[in-house]
Amino acid sequence: MKKRYAICGVSGRALGMFVKPIWSTFSATCEVVGLLDVDPVRFDTYRTRFPEHADINTYGEDEFHRMVEETRPDCIIVAGRDDTHARYIIAALERDLDVITEKPMVISGEQARQVMEAEKASKGKVTVTFNYRYGPVHTKIKEIVASGKLGRITSVDLNWYLDTFHGSSYFKRWNRQRELSGGLSVHKSTHHFDLVNWWLDQKPVEVFAYGALNYYGAEGEANPKKEDGRFCGICDYTSQCEYYSRWNSRSKNIRVPDDHLGNMEAVKNVFPFSEYRPDRCIFDSDIKIEDTYTATIRYNGGALLSYSVNFSLPYEGYRLAINGTKGRLETVEYHMPARTPFPTPVQTIDYFPLFGSKETIHVVHREGGHGGGDPLLIEDLFLGEDQYRPYKILSGAEDGAYSVATGEAVWRSVKEHRPITIEEVLGGHGSKEAVTSTAGKGAAD
Repeated sequence: MKKRYAICGVSGRALGMFVKPIWSTFSATCEVVGLLDVDPVRFDTYRTRFPEHADINTYGEDEFHRMVEETRPDCIIVAGRDDTHARYIIAALERDLDVITEKPMVISGEQARQVMEAEKASKGKVTVTFNYRYGPVHTKIKEIVASGKLGRITSVDLNWYLDTFHGSSYFKRWNRQRELSGGLSVHKSTHHFDLVNWWLDQKPVEVFAYGALNYYGAEGEANPKKEDGRFCGICDYTSQCEYYSRWNSRSKNIRVPDDHLGNMEAVKNVFPFSEYRPDRCIFDSDIKIEDTYTATIRYNGGALLSYSVNFSLPYEGYRLAINGTKGRLETVEYHMPARTPFPTPVQTIDYFPLFGSKETIHVVHREGGHGGGDPLLIEDLFLGEDQYRPYKILSGAEDGAYSVATGEAVWRSVKEHRPITIEEVLGGHGSKEAVTSTAGKGAAD
């Protein structure tokens, strides 16, 4: 019998990451039985993309329970706007259904607490699709830390960079509203916090952060004119906007770039979905979230993380160092070499023993999205987790909760000018005390 999936949020991510592989690769064991979305035009997009399955049942945003009754799914896939996640995750768990959800799992610590409590009372379980875990370099780092090669982990330095194309895209879309996304320390940085939590096998305890809105919003230095309500496709100042002209040519028939995910291109300046444009002006005065953060995070195994992220830089990637009692690991990644305006090297990992010679570790790279991580994640989702992998890699509700809570603690620390504990963000569910790590594992006792 095939496993039945219903989709809440017919986004480009839902269609490309979940629906397409279900029908193209896993159709012998899986099927999509229902779609739910606020915008019926998205159902037309599904039918265009998958005409052989055009008779699928569709439902409005308030018809979750009717969808479950009529389609009898085994699992709900939640892939809509971030602020909708908690509603459908909890509703699915209350019906003892499994859930696969896009990151971030939810947008606040309070919602994360509610999800964990709902899962505890349910026969269903939550899986959060943290695909960064599956990148070949990232799995190799996990293996190195777990092997004890670095000893007990003492500190981590992680600096993440987004270029002027990718970084600015969040400020054109709904992500720029904290009430819809949790802010970028939640929507984006949960990826990064989850990686560190997973690498170290430790939980965050306390966060202190600084942050600011440096590039975007009405006071952005590159703003060609202080005027709200503009859209890139019909703006009179695109030739004076460096963020626009860097990525667009005057001779292009379609001046407006798509929504970064490649799913929503305009035709004659008309976007396919109702009442939504992904080309709002990045200099609007209603932008209040931060585009720059630095944070120090303390973990329950004794490790300390020094983290920064910047959403407007010349290139995209990150720099990572992990320090332990036996040595240090370093790596640098350039995410988008096709957009990077200079040659970039293939990513390797450098290991420096505390006493000894440097070792450079080369990693076999894979094809596929997110550094080759997406195809492996999809296999684990629809075939079951690889039983021969020596470590757990699929993320659950607790993983999602700790990453979201860290993100909220970051922006709250910025606003409140004080350290924020994960326990207070999660309403008593966080780790309270720092404990000594197991030497060689970097894990909490």
